[in-house]
Amino acid sequence: METLAVVMQQPGQVSLSRLGLPALGADELVVDVSWSGISTGTERLLWSGKMPPFPGMGYPLVPGYETVGIVSHAAEGHESRVGDLVFVSGARCYGDIRGLFGGAASRLICSHDKAITIAGHLQEQGILMALAATAYHAMRAAPDKRPPELIVGHGVLGRLLARLIVATGHEAPVVWELDEARAGGAVGYPVLHPDVDKRRDYQCICDVSGDVRAIDSMIARLARGGELILGGFYADPVSFDFPPAFMRETRINIAAEWQPADLAAVVELTGEHKLSLDSLLTHRLPAESAAEAYNTAFSDPSCLKMILDWSAAA
Repeated sequence: METLAVVMQQPGQVSLSRLGLPALGADELVVDVSWSGISTGTERLLWSGKMPPFPGMGYPLVPGYETVGIVSHAAEGHESRVGDLVFVSGARCYGDIRGLFGGAASRLICSHDKAITIAGHLQEQGILMALAATAYHAMRAAPDKRPPELIVGHGVLGRLLARLIVATGHEAPVVWELDEARAGGAVGYPVLHPDVDKRRDYQCICDVSGDVRAIDSMIARLARGGELILGGFYADPVSFDFPPAFMRETRINIAAEWQPADLAAVVELTGEHKLSLDSLLTHRLPAESAAEAYNTAFSDPSCLKMILDWSAAA
């Protein structure tokens, strides 16, 4: 078997390459990919060459961990999976080409437990499962499982986090956003410029902006004993002014990558129509325009989420 894959040869250089795939192994599935997403967090770091040391890091590589497709073949014992619409968070099936994270390809091979069946109504929106699971993990990161009252950043991750808080029956959070163009699109919660928000007694704030420069301003808005959850990914060293944090006895928590239970939770919420993924996919290009897609995803402020369409890939 062969696949057509996005290959990042080096930072800033993307091309489509035809790669060989291994024979199907025990407990594995073949997924014919319909859509894959481009991450403006992790993949931007790969693109810029700023990704910190990471297991499996190196070029050339196949990026992507937001993939939706149809199971076309299955190893013995998993034949019932054929025809399933699945979300796959990446693959390592490209021989000498690193799979980091390996989801941006027309066809891939993965273990059956990595292909998560999703509701049929989701279709291309299913690429958002990884971000939704990341948001769910951040929502539950506080030791007492108290959801954030303030979210910093109204990109896709911030929107998903706010929607999850509302969808799970909690009080709607406030969301901060500096970019007026991104202030729209709220569903059941307010979006404010930080200068407009005068509150200084938040018990829990979650940053998903990834901007280390904003940490001091967030700490200044916490109540005594309040918690700051770092839910973004930070390429630069994280630092903060100690005296204000000391005076507030601030707790700082890091929400790491999602876990299987987080993914299962959002699969259930979306399947039951409790969590909407509408209006989050803003740009789409065919896979053959991958280089243009990556440039747009990382340079156009209006691009919340770029999706690659693999329907015409052969």
